[in-house]
Amino acid sequence: KEVIARAIHRASHRSDEVFISVDLGAITESLFESELFGYKKGAFTDAKEDRAGRFEAANKGTIFLDEIGNLSPNLQSKLLSVIQSRKVVRLGSNKETAIDVRLICATNMPLYQMVNEGKFRQDLLYRINTVEIKLPSLRERTEDIELLVDHFLNQYCKKYKLVKKRMNASTIKRLTSHH
Repeated sequence: KEVIARAIHRASHRSDEVFISVDLGAITESLFESELFGYKKGAFTDAKEDRAGRFEAANKGTIFLDEIGNLSPNLQSKLLSVIQSRKVVRLGSNKETAIDVRLICATNMPLYQMVNEGKFRQDLLYRINTVEIKLPSLRERTEDIELLVDHFLNQYCKKYKLVKKRMNASTIKRLTSHH
């Protein structure tokens, strides 16, 4: 997912700007606001200096939010507010900071089903789903396996200064037949 997000960024008019990747599944609920929106010195015990959040850091560039389907309803609301207003407020501050970011989101969760079940905000889905790209899993596009094997063999042969290697046909066949 991140490879696709980076390719979109590189092909855009923002390609000379920063690309920030955020794994929302790895950020705890208690750190969400400080990580994404930043904080002012003294906002909490360990806030010893002002710090910009990921949205501010991505200003003029692209921010990639992976695993957006993992957000709790409370965090969905906070994210929606920032997306709608295009402004962030650091923890411990009342000052709004305007942001201009390309937002790319990804998930392996069934967001439409989650909306129907009340687990994901419909208005947030509307805001983030301007263009939808469905990326099939590798088991649905086995023709890519040999290309990926060649790519990684080339990459690691260069890295470790090895003579170019090839995977034998029987190994490729085993990989493509594996579910």
